[in-house]
Amino acid sequence: MNADVIVVGAGLAGLVATAELAAAGRSVLLVDQEPEQSLGGQAFWSFGGLFLVDSPEQRRMGIRDSQELAWQDWLGNAGFDRPEDEWPRRWAEAYVDWAAGGKRAWLREKGIKLFPIVGWAERSNNSVPRFHITWGTGPGVLEPFIAAALASDRVTIAHRHRVDSLITSGGVVTGVAGRVLEPSDAARGQASSRREAGEFTFTAQAVVVTSGGIGGNHDLVRRHWPARLGTPPEHMISGVPAHVDGRMLGIVTDAGGTVINPDRMWHYVEGIENWDPIWERHGIRILPGPSSLWLDALGRRLPAPLYPGFDTLGTLAHLRTTGHDHSWFLLTQRIIEKEFALSGSEQNPDLTGRSVRQVLGRIRAGAPAPVEAFKRNGADFVVADDLDELVKGMNAVTAEPLLDPSDVRRTVEARDRELNNGFGKDLQVAAIRNFRNYRGDRLMRTVAPHRLLDRAAGPLIAVRLHVLTRKSLGGLHTDLDGRVLNTDGQPVPGLYAAGEAAGFGGGGMHGYRALEGTFLGGCLFSGRQVARALSSLTK
Repeated sequence: MNADVIVVGAGLAGLVATAELAAAGRSVLLVDQEPEQSLGGQAFWSFGGLFLVDSPEQRRMGIRDSQELAWQDWLGNAGFDRPEDEWPRRWAEAYVDWAAGGKRAWLREKGIKLFPIVGWAERSNNSVPRFHITWGTGPGVLEPFIAAALASDRVTIAHRHRVDSLITSGGVVTGVAGRVLEPSDAARGQASSRREAGEFTFTAQAVVVTSGGIGGNHDLVRRHWPARLGTPPEHMISGVPAHVDGRMLGIVTDAGGTVINPDRMWHYVEGIENWDPIWERHGIRILPGPSSLWLDALGRRLPAPLYPGFDTLGTLAHLRTTGHDHSWFLLTQRIIEKEFALSGSEQNPDLTGRSVRQVLGRIRAGAPAPVEAFKRNGADFVVADDLDELVKGMNAVTAEPLLDPSDVRRTVEARDRELNNGFGKDLQVAAIRNFRNYRGDRLMRTVAPHRLLDRAAGPLIAVRLHVLTRKSLGGLHTDLDGRVLNTDGQPVPGLYAAGEAAGFGGGGMHGYRALEGTFLGGCLFSGRQVARALSSLTK
């Protein structure tokens, strides 16, 4: 044997499993098709958001949370309704218990620290703010696990090794086989060469698949696109590199494993084309505050409660009924300065670089530098002093002019009239006022309500939004030890899975919808679970 355990995929879940197994005295062979400069996978590009319940950070911000409230929110959001949801639901319950219990202490033990202001994601579905940003963003989450893997003499990392099949003997998975790819100096996230330079076969007592989801494979996304979300868009942008292609899922099913809930997926509707792309169709997600006016491609205001940052999949389902692939945010300079954040470690150099001085700049006048760069250079941004000129610019960046300036003006003026009093029937304005009761929103995230046509708040800004592919919520069917299950619901001996490849646990612990901050957390938890199960079995 080459090792006690082979881990396929050097993203966050794979690194957690590797580090935990090595710490338990097991030898690990970590196999990945990408070059060493891409170690860490998708997690490197993430904002570093982590879901925690009743944390000290929440309590310091005046948030009263509990395991019971979080589980209530999770169940209401997940909508588990299939016989095969038994294991996903059990994973979800175990994860919420961990998030309300030992997760924060475990993170601190690893040296992972948190930004003190807790964010409020998916505002229609999270009763309270639970989005804890890692100090150091995605690279800060990865750091202790990469360091542990590189420092351990029990870990061997085989970069540029592409797994093409699982080896079985007597019904037991005993290893992997595939091709060695030629060396590549492609930068992190960029497509690397697929030219083959040799073959390999590795054996072990167990194989753990942590190869990620399907977000970089738009054909596969469209194949599994559910009817409940309408028809798949003709045009999408990618929130993940092209190598996130779902290839290992087919290899595991060929070996007897089962994928469940492939129609459950998580794609954002606030995507913008990256003006400085790293990978093909590279998109960035806007993490919006609640104040922008959201219009569909024809200029119609989205119905309640489909406001920015409220309900990702509810908004996606609605927009797929409009007959167009894009929509619009309409906002002011005052809104963009306080409410626009961009998802991704590279778009948040202050948090990624752990610079207190730069972070304090967020509460001063002006938008963060990366946001201003998109405003200046992004193909999706239109800026004007006058609403008619803004609409003219919006029509100029689409294939055909879909917006009637009179209709857009009517919508904007109707919204602005609702600000004549400190109360009213506009539910978005009422929600903004409610959110500002939370100290974190009032300080850094939600601007005071104001008229969009107030010239003192200008200039006016419009942002064209695209569907941005991101996460698979379904995946390989696993039990709570991470053992991959066959079509009869029985474990495939020797085969395990964790991370997005396993739907973050069980084949879909989020159900139909995610509460956010739960993707990185799902990788941490499932990688840890699998390692602990295997530590007691392998010798």
